[in-house]
Amino acid sequence: MTKREVVYRFVSRIPKGKVTTYGQLAKTAGVKSPRVVGSLLHKSPDPEKIPCHRVVNGEGFVAANFAFGGATGQTKRLEKEGVTFTKGRVNLSKHFWHQ
Repeated sequence: MTKREVVYRFVSRIPKGKVTTYGQLAKTAGVKSPRVVGSLLHKSPDPEKIPCHRVVNGEGFVAANFAFGGATGQTKRLEKEGVTFTKGRVNLSKHFWHQ
């Protein structure tokens, strides 16, 4: 299985209302850099099955260049799933998910 497939597989498991971070995902998937994870997610072939909007940075901020609607699009998708924000950040203590 390629690193890309591993990343997409893990992201596909993140439940609605939860998020993980690029760094955590990199560690879990055995990818050397959170930036590589971000690049892979930006190129997602199927955003409906691979919910890359559920991945945020280590401080809980959404991606400024989210591939599917920018930061506003990512925020709207997360809020629709019940994810809450405080001062523009995802409440990681409530919504963080890791395998």
